[in-house]
Amino acid sequence: MREFSYRRATGVREALALVTETDGARYLGGGTNLVDLMKVGVEAPARLVDVRFLPLDGVREADDGLVLGAMTTNSAVAAHSEVRRRFPAVSQAVLAGASGQLRNMATVGGNLLQRTRCGYFADTSQPCNRRAPGSGCPAIAGEHHNHAVLGLTDHCAATHPSDLAVALTAFDAVVRYETLDGAGEVPLADFYPPVGDAPHRETVLPAGALITAVHLPDAEVARWSRYRKVRERASYAFATVSIAAALTVHEGLVSDVRIAFGGVASRPWRARAAEAVLLGGPATADRFRVAADAELSAARPLRDNGYKVDLARNLVVSTLTDLWERGEG
Repeated sequence: MREFSYRRATGVREALALVTETDGARYLGGGTNLVDLMKVGVEAPARLVDVRFLPLDGVREADDGLVLGAMTTNSAVAAHSEVRRRFPAVSQAVLAGASGQLRNMATVGGNLLQRTRCGYFADTSQPCNRRAPGSGCPAIAGEHHNHAVLGLTDHCAATHPSDLAVALTAFDAVVRYETLDGAGEVPLADFYPPVGDAPHRETVLPAGALITAVHLPDAEVARWSRYRKVRERASYAFATVSIAAALTVHEGLVSDVRIAFGGVASRPWRARAAEAVLLGGPATADRFRVAADAELSAARPLRDNGYKVDLARNLVVSTLTDLWERGEG
């Protein structure tokens, strides 16, 4: 591991200055992803700026929704009564994401900034466009059974690892951040840019920006929501395919619907084509399947991961059907 300096920030402005003044400085929250990457040589920050003790934690109610502080632990988010009542899929996504020990350390801001879990990315002896831009993507022709089927390019086929980000994307969450030039915010749906030909650019945050909070706007449909995650083993595994879904139905017709996928793209995938097919139409399994096919028509599976398309389709149908039949839609 490369030698690095450590500073504990006492305020947001100090944290911003400490990162901005040193090339290669990084913020340290829970450290559950960053420290692991430092150990294998993928990350080698010159300075770590500890922001765990800044007053950026807690879940608070706002006039138009909930605000999740960036330093709030995943465990605190999952257990919060208003999150569970108003956004059950968000709580379920956090609980599906990791062990209790990790949830007790990992933070909201850090969760959104997780880097890819592709094996080629983590192996510094291999090329990887995310780690070493322009070196290539060996996953395209190599091991890719759990890689992307939507939004990928020849430059990268990795999937985004966050469960929380999938649920937040389904409910139009907004990321708030601070820079030395002032505050800013960006919808989570736009927070992760498309892979394009520059997959090393993983977020649209300005250089040196510090995430301070995530705003979850109120949405009545979110009260009837579910998060489901298919994975290769029951625990400690990233999603093969996951779905955050919510549904409300009036007189047999869909009046509101939200769908987002995880495990299928380099970012949480908001299924807007499927939502458009469903809105105003009948709440039936056949209609759910048509909507899923409309979204998945853009899929570009690789040699060994075409099964994800069928899996995603089945998750849409089963999850929406379950919400409707349980009277929660």
